[in-house]
Amino acid sequence: MQSPTRAIPGNTDLLGEALHLLRLTGTLYCRAELTAPWGVDVPELNEYMILQVVTAGEAWLQVEGGNQVRLPRGSLTLLPHGSAHRLRSAPDAGVEPLFDLAVTKVSDRFETMTYGGGGEPSQVTYAVMCFDHVAAQRLRAQMPPVLHLRSLDDDWVHSTLNLITREAAAPRPGGETVLTRLADVLVIQSIRAWLDTASEARRGWLAALRDEHVGRALLAVHRAPEQAWTVGSLAASVGMSRSAFSARFTELVGEPVMRYLASWRLGLARLHLGESDEPLHAVARRFGYASEAAFCRAFKREFGTAPGAARHHARQALPVPQAACL
Repeated sequence: MQSPTRAIPGNTDLLGEALHLLRLTGTLYCRAELTAPWGVDVPELNEYMILQVVTAGEAWLQVEGGNQVRLPRGSLTLLPHGSAHRLRSAPDAGVEPLFDLAVTKVSDRFETMTYGGGGEPSQVTYAVMCFDHVAAQRLRAQMPPVLHLRSLDDDWVHSTLNLITREAAAPRPGGETVLTRLADVLVIQSIRAWLDTASEARRGWLAALRDEHVGRALLAVHRAPEQAWTVGSLAASVGMSRSAFSARFTELVGEPVMRYLASWRLGLARLHLGESDEPLHAVARRFGYASEAAFCRAFKREFGTAPGAARHHARQALPVPQAACL
């Protein structure tokens, strides 16, 4: 057996490492017991990602501006941008506004709903969540309004949903962490299936992560944003000339190297400000800025507000909307 003090090898799957950075916050689950005819009009929730699984019966989904799509039992649908949509028992069923419907609060993170006209039953499990890492924003920017997955193995989907239901119905220490991790599994599996097949996943930032040279440069920035990176040092780290690397990076990522570096650092800094009381001069150093003044100027250019104001705003944590579920 090798020594337990040996360094654990880093992740060599560049796209996998980017997925590892995704971090769910504030997950709310709802299990809906529905009987036909039924229909729910869900408003736009653009700060959130929405996951829905039809666990019994069927449903019809219409995302704003799109066609109606039948969702048979076992369908898993992800709405990465929280798009407005309608879910109903049949294409011609009437709908009611979501927030007009009654729910039963089981715990802070789990609700149930019973609704409909008493006919054919359906069951939908719904989750509303936030992803707050910079990587999530990059990923969401490339994702379509809706992802439909119908070929998922029923066993693992239903086992995961059963665990969610059990954990949410009888809260125990660490329960919220368990719920969040289970949502991670469902969402990451949905994203992985999309990455395997979608043409959008072969362009932009996602294509850059797959590139032999640019992907390694992105990995270096992601792992050590505080380092004094330059175009030249990143090019050398991946074995390319400065000019060839710069052109290739801009072509794939869609922005110059140093612009990406600044955006990544400042996005991480904004997230850190909401989680830490660390003084601004220390935050500046943590994310690669030589002085607090330089950091504050760059932060205000990027976000239109000062770091202190951003910290205060982040402390007013965006709540998961109650009853934002089916």
